[in-house]
This record gives sequence, structure tokens and C-alpha cells, in this order.
Amino acid sequence: MSIISFQQFNLPETLLGAVRQAGYESPTPIQAATIPYVLAGRDIIAQAQTGTGKTAAFALPLLARIDIGNPRPQVLVLTPTRELALQVAEAFQTYASGLPALHVVPIYGGQEYGRQLRALRRGVHIVVGTPGRIMDHMRRGTLDLSSLTTLVLDEADEMLRMGFVDDVDWILEQTPSGRQVALFSATMPAAIRRIAKRHLRNPEEIKIQVKTATADTIRQRHCLVSPHAKLDALTRILEAEDFEAVILFVRTKTATVELAEKLAARGYAVAPLNGDIPQSQRQRTVEQLKSGRLDIIVATDVAARGLDVQRISHVINYDVPLDTESYVHRIGRTGRAGRSGEAILFVTPREKRLLWSIERATGQRISPMELPTAAVINSQRVAKFRQRIRDTLANQDVSFFRDLLRQFEQKHDVPAIDIAAALALLVQGDEPLLLDERALRASTLQRPERMTLKRKPRRDAVEMASYRIEVGRNHGVKPGNILGAIANEAGLDSRFIGRIHIHDDFSTVDLPDGIPKEILRTLKKVWVAGRPLNISKT
Repeated sequence: MSIISFQQFNLPETLLGAVRQAGYESPTPIQAATIPYVLAGRDIIAQAQTGTGKTAAFALPLLARIDIGNPRPQVLVLTPTRELALQVAEAFQTYASGLPALHVVPIYGGQEYGRQLRALRRGVHIVVGTPGRIMDHMRRGTLDLSSLTTLVLDEADEMLRMGFVDDVDWILEQTPSGRQVALFSATMPAAIRRIAKRHLRNPEEIKIQVKTATADTIRQRHCLVSPHAKLDALTRILEAEDFEAVILFVRTKTATVELAEKLAARGYAVAPLNGDIPQSQRQRTVEQLKSGRLDIIVATDVAARGLDVQRISHVINYDVPLDTESYVHRIGRTGRAGRSGEAILFVTPREKRLLWSIERATGQRISPMELPTAAVINSQRVAKFRQRIRDTLANQDVSFFRDLLRQFEQKHDVPAIDIAAALALLVQGDEPLLLDERALRASTLQRPERMTLKRKPRRDAVEMASYRIEVGRNHGVKPGNILGAIANEAGLDSRFIGRIHIHDDFSTVDLPDGIPKEILRTLKKVWVAGRPLNISKT
């Protein structure tokens, strides 16, 4: 039986709701192949590239089996790097949004022991960490794995490459003999095979081959941008790029409608395309795109499957796809039949790993793209304004207005060029034709470059200030919720987020002093644990 929806796995509704919220419409091949075996408690060896959706392939079934009433570690995930540990821990938190009593803790080197010890003592269901620090806690007796039911080895070949194979072997030897082991690896070198043979019991072997080739006719670029600055970045790109038709990809059905409405308000001929729209209306939308009555559609992956419109010159991934295969399918909507195409990928600072995964899987570098400057946009605006004049003179009868203006010129002794300038101003209205370069530089679009630095500065080199947020222990909030919300919404690298103290009815967090007011305005509206942050400086 082919798996076409997550409902077929019989996952709890709390998880299915989180899956929909995360933007998954149907399982990826690795998820379809793996989830049933993990749910059944089988050991598995899964060979799949990074960026195929494998985190959800083990996180969802393991969450379905967690005993919330037992506050001891039941799942241990080993990762080669702290960045992947944080990413996997955040994914568990995202999928467990309907399980407020569930606790996940990332454990890795470089983070102070005190914070990790406090989290472990409070009780935790899932531990995600790097082998060295996990071993350290096990030897100290601060990580109790007596209740462990599942151990996941994520990116096992990377752990081998980084010299962790002996550490992984030791950890496996210390875990309960009846635990389940799920091993994920892009490649299967001999050392990984030996570990699997020693520690896995009659494992199910899964190998996923995904389409990773992209057409040579497609130029691929990525743009680093803060989450809340995406719309402004998009409109700048649409103004500067010479496009015929564009397909914009987002993760959720709701986002297709919301983004289409915002672009329509800015004057674009645009429509949404998602699975909730009746088939007849979707067909009309595609026909309008083909005929030129629409220039942009905003779509989800499922709704755009099989879409073949020769006019599509640009594919813009407004939201990063959750797996490499989706990326390849998305950008394949352009550059067809030998024609050239453009693919642009929006990446927030916290999504860089997804970018690297796509590059590694496709074997192609996705070049960085600078947002168009005011000079480039102004040049395009002037060119379009001139073209409108030429088109009107060539295609419209202007004889009545020519006579009217000649009379005005003679009666008021005003040069014709001044009359034309006044009319141009009337046509333009209150919106300036040209952008101000200084205002553009000061906008939030520049924040990713300011906040995400090439080299890693020490946090104590940045002046920090304490901020109060109106959510606390009584509301069920955890430090990871606050950290994730601020980092995602402000586009702020996690190393610039300092101490978080949770009190009964409020919390405090250390952030760089002098944060721009527009970021604070954004954070005031962010909701965590069912409450707005309402952030203010203490």
C-alpha cells in the first residue's frame, strides 16, 4: 500500500495537527518507508541523504510512543554537531507543540554544565546530543538511561568522519539491551556496518534514492533574509528581476492566500494555488497564468505537482522546502524544454543547514544573492515609466488631450515640458517614483547581515541588556520556547541570546543592547505558550 497521507500512520491527532502546522502535506519517501517500522519498535538502518525529511521520519513515531508520565529519558538521539543537535531538538519541540508536558533537552559541548544539569534534574523525556558530552554525563552519573526505549544515530557517517565511532560504540554498550536502535546515514562505510552488526537486532534496511539532479539551464541563487523581512525582499526582487511569470512556493495552504493578498495589494497580478481550492478554480488559475492574465501564483508543493507552464521564468522558494527532493521538483517548474530559468531560495539565518543540505545532495552550489539596491530598482522604475509613455503614444488616441494641453500651454504661457512633468506627478500620486538609498539601507532587510557575522564573536564582546517578557513558569514556558521564538522572529543568531530566567508570571532574557525598535515591535506580537511576549527593557 502506498502512503499518501500522514493519517495512514494512525498517529495521534496532536501530532497530525503539528505536522499540518509545519507545512507537511504528504510524507516524503524516507518518512513513508520508516515511520511504520519505528512505530512498531523495529531496529532500522536507513540510508538517505540529509535534507530528505528524515528528522520527522523518526521524531513523529517516537513522540507517538512517549510515556509522558515517566520523566526519565526514553529517547536518545546522537548527532555529530551541536548545530544538528539544536535543529533536531527544535524539530521535536515543533512536532510536540500539542504535548505541553513533554520535555526535550539538547546536550552538547561548549554549553555550560549547569544549564544541562538543571534540565536533566527537572525531568526530560528526550535527549539530543553530541557523543562526547553525552558520554561525559553518563560517566558522571548525571544522565540516567535506565528507561531508554530508543536510541537514534543521526548522520552516522558524519560521526565516523569526525572520529566519534568509538564513542558511539561505547554509548551503545551502556544502554539497555532491549532498546530500539534507528541508524540513519547518507553512506554506509564498513565501520558503520560493523556497529550495526554488533548492536542492532534483525534490522529492517531502508534505502531511499531521491532525484537530486537539477537542470543545467536553471541559475540557482539564495538570499539570506530575516523571517519578517521576506515580503519586502520579495517585492524588491520582483521589481528588479526581468520576469515573465513567477511561481512562489510556501509551506502551508494558508500562506498561499495570505501572500497572494499582500502581493495583490502591491499591484501584482497574482493568485493562490493550494489543495483546498476547487479543482475547476485551480484549472482557471493555471490557464490565466498561461495566457498572461496572471503573472504570479503562490503555491504549495502538492498543488503545483505536474504544473507545466512555459511562461514560468522564475521559481522563488519563499519558504525553504523541507527536503531536497521537493526543492528539485519545485525549481523544475522553470528552465523547461531547453529554456533558461531562475531559481531563488529565501534562507533565514536559522535555516542555513537546510541550504547546505540541498547543496550537498544536489552537488551544486547555490550562489549567494545580494538584494537589489535602490539604484537598480530606480533604474527599472524609470525604464518602465518611459515604456508606459511609449506604449500609450503607440496604442492610444491622445488627440483630445493633445488639443487640451496645447490650449493650456497657450493660455497660461507654460512650457509643454512643465505641463508633462505636472501630469506625470499626478499619475504617480503620493508614492515616490524613486527609492531613497539611505532609507533602504536602514530597513530591516539589512538585519541578517548585521546580526549573523562571518566569524563567531564572543557574546561578552557585545553589550547586553535585560528584557522582560510576560510569560513564565505558570504558563508552561520553557527556555527553548523563548530561545526559538526570539531567534526565529528577530533573525538573531542564538549566540547573541544570553541568560534566560523563568519566574512564575514573567521571564527575563539578555539580548544585545540597542536592538532596533522594529525588532522589538515584532517581538511584542510574538506568542509563546499561548501568550504574547510583550517584551520590554527592564
